[in-house]
Amino acid sequence: MFNTDFKNKEIIVRGERIGLGESKLIKIPVDRLPTGTLIEIPIYVFNGQELGPTILLQGGLHGDEINSIELVRRMLIDKSYKIHRGCVIVVPLLNIFGFLDFSREMHGKDVNRSFPGSRKGSLASRLAYYLMKEIIKNVDFAIDYHTGGAQRSNYAQIRYTPQDERGKLLSDIFNTPFKFGSKLIPKSFRNECFKNNIPVIVYEAGESLRLDEFAIQQGIYGTLRVLKHFKMIDSDVIIPENKKSIEIIKRSWLRAKAAGIFNAKIKNGSSVKKGEIIGFIMDTYGETKFPVKAPKDGYIITKNNFPVVNLGDPLFNIGS
Repeated sequence: MFNTDFKNKEIIVRGERIGLGESKLIKIPVDRLPTGTLIEIPIYVFNGQELGPTILLQGGLHGDEINSIELVRRMLIDKSYKIHRGCVIVVPLLNIFGFLDFSREMHGKDVNRSFPGSRKGSLASRLAYYLMKEIIKNVDFAIDYHTGGAQRSNYAQIRYTPQDERGKLLSDIFNTPFKFGSKLIPKSFRNECFKNNIPVIVYEAGESLRLDEFAIQQGIYGTLRVLKHFKMIDSDVIIPENKKSIEIIKRSWLRAKAAGIFNAKIKNGSSVKKGEIIGFIMDTYGETKFPVKAPKDGYIITKNNFPVVNLGDPLFNIGS
């Protein structure tokens, strides 16, 4: 199912050549601050001694999604990328400007809605362009790490492109608590890679601007399962076992039917039964207490952590 015409005999990024058995840190200049300070994106390339698949591990496409950055960074620190076969290209932080501004965007534009990009476009568009031009040309498949946003926490989940059988297989190998097929979004990284016949799975866990240890560990374990499956790392690497991923077929948001202070009574990732009280919405003066009931059997795959809600605000994303 996966291509055996491997590309890692020589990896070329920004004119730098990395042969079999070599590793290199390459810094790609992207822009300068008004002060003249150069902003660079560090790209780590770990090329094994044997031919094998090349995988991109990418964090921080949205600058405020700190979990994704920490996950990739921790694997660098723990020397998890001891690659014997194939090649791993690691981008711990793609959207540096968003990271500095505590924002998912880069100078007001979403990089993940800017593909395929343009060499003469906005900074977000240029970053998308060079990511495709310099890195993706080397890649057989990719894992893109994300979190929930706007104080919404995603329970550890993998999203794949339904019409891509290789992406579905990768999601099975990654084996995090939940998985589901997700529609392609125009101008997104996953959509552009799909056009170029490169499978991408998206790991979503935790929320923006917060570290979540469970989400980080699940992401690391899933990544190691993929590397181990393709015999890229030592076979004796110990990875904690997970139960088989639960396949989510349908998802829908449970929205607030009143405004007030929201108090969830159930943990993210939990199973729920139709009619079960899973939270309350209370007014600020203690006069009303509106129960929030599960509309169907399923699992909480996303939870709103913001306590002040208005009518119609999303509270829980329930998958079944």
